[in-house]
Amino acid sequence: MNWLNTFNWGVIAMDGLLLIGKLLIAFIAFYVARAIGRKVISQSFTKMKKQRNISAGRSHTLEKLTVNILSYVLIFILVTFIAEMFGLSPSALIAGAGVVGLAVGFGAQGLVSDVVTGFFLLLEKQVDVGDYVTVAGLDGIVEEVGLRTTQIRGFDGTLYFIPNRNITDVHNHSRGNMRALVDVSIPYEENMDETIKVIQDACADLGDVKELIKEGPDVVGVEDLTTSLVTIRVIAKTENMHQWTVERHIRKVIKQAMDEYKRSKEEDN
Repeated sequence: MNWLNTFNWGVIAMDGLLLIGKLLIAFIAFYVARAIGRKVISQSFTKMKKQRNISAGRSHTLEKLTVNILSYVLIFILVTFIAEMFGLSPSALIAGAGVVGLAVGFGAQGLVSDVVTGFFLLLEKQVDVGDYVTVAGLDGIVEEVGLRTTQIRGFDGTLYFIPNRNITDVHNHSRGNMRALVDVSIPYEENMDETIKVIQDACADLGDVKELIKEGPDVVGVEDLTTSLVTIRVIAKTENMHQWTVERHIRKVIKQAMDEYKRSKEEDN
């Protein structure tokens, strides 16, 4: 055990403490730089949105992408700094990474496809944060658009991470007015002309949701016939993401109007 006495434990302890101190400083600097960078980016995009009249969704999309790029850059700098602390040459690491990257590059075509697809999604403004879209067979609201994945929040609360290479078709439901469609089924014996008039009159008074409607609602007529029912269709054009609210309100006023119509007929009889 005499060989243990050959070590200068004081120097080793001091070097260890210095190494730990440097690591702490590096991580603190990383988090501080990231926090400052996020704040600067947020303020910059807020000003840009006002000065260049950029939509809120587009501004939020680019802001999140810029924050992600900043994080990647800071992580690379942190790793390089730590490598230098342990006596490793960053240039040697980069060269080694290049060789390894070349070796695995043929198996990383999916990643390259993700990045290329993500780039064109952003360049062509196909989707923005907050848009209601259908992509890869999923419906939801876009929460983040990155160079590798796109995050979609489903209406049941599920957050989907979709690799960009799987996005072959984009159905963006938030570009322009949306359609509110309501079908009303009534018995054959009802008078069609009177019923259509009752429905149209009911749709003329929609209260607060009237501000959400851009066109209509209009009764387009008989849509379908079955053995016992006649289906009458009502259509309106609404603001984005408000079509469901308008549809629910139209159904409500039609139900109330039809009940009143039936009561008045019973009283007349």
